[in-house]
This record gives sequence, structure tokens and C-alpha cells, in this order.
Amino acid sequence: MKNLRILAITAVCAIAFVSCKKENAADKISAENVEAAAVRDASANKFPVMTFDKTEHDFGTIEQGDVVDTKFSFKNTGDKPLVIVNIKGSCGCTVPNDWPRNAILPGESGSFGVKFNSRGKKGQNNKSITVTCNSEKGREVVRIKVLVNAPVGAAPKKALVRK
Repeated sequence: MKNLRILAITAVCAIAFVSCKKENAADKISAENVEAAAVRDASANKFPVMTFDKTEHDFGTIEQGDVVDTKFSFKNTGDKPLVIVNIKGSCGCTVPNDWPRNAILPGESGSFGVKFNSRGKKGQNNKSITVTCNSEKGREVVRIKVLVNAPVGAAPKKALVRK
């Protein structure tokens, strides 16, 4: 029984020793695969670039309760198609709308609107609008600012008025 074990271990070691031959990994690389990898790696660093005509809009002074809107225009100055996944305002008073749902090819332009509702707002308001897209950063941010005049005795910002 002991001889059988020794014989089995010897056979396994011999098979392992004979089957392990030295191969050069460089011999397995084909020039065709190297070229394909170089093209892939070169294009992996290319992204769409969302270039805005303005990144901030100042509405100036408005009266409390007014609703104002503006448009942000942009151009894809990158090398890949730009896809906007979502656009979201920093609060419920700032609502983006009408953004392109299809890809914007390199060199093409697009725009989206932003509405600001000043109901219940008072004083200086600074809001941001985040564009989630396939740019290198993954998101772009534009801003609006507005000074809201509130009548004397108006509810302060963020206050709830109950009847």
C-alpha cells in the first residue's frame, strides 16, 4: 500500500514536471491584436465636451411670486456623441425643461430651459442646475441667481403659511 502511494505521488510529480515547459508569453502576442488595442486605447480617452455659451444667468431683481425662465445653449466640442441622461435643479423652485433626448453629435448644438418660481422666496437666491451626461466628469453644472423683492410682511424664505 505504501509503495502504491509513493508510485502515485511520483507519477503526479512527473506529469507536472513534464507538462510545465517554458513558453515565452511574447510569442503569443499577434501584431494584429496590438494594433487593435492601440486604436481602442486611443479612442478611450475621447469624450464629448459640453461647452456652454454661459454657465450662469442673472435674472436681476423680480417680485415675489414671479416665474422667470432662461435658456442655456451648449455645443458638443468633443470627439464623441453627447448624451444627456438627466437635468435636475437644486430645489423644486428651479425646474429644467426641453433638453435634447437624442445624442448630440460632435460639432452640433443644443439647449435646455430653466424656470424659476419665486413664490415664497425672498432676498438673494442662488440655484444650480446639474446636467448628468457622458462627459469626462459625468456632470456639468450651470447656475442662476435672482434677487426677489418681497412685500412688507411677506412670509420669510422657507416658511409655511397656514390659514
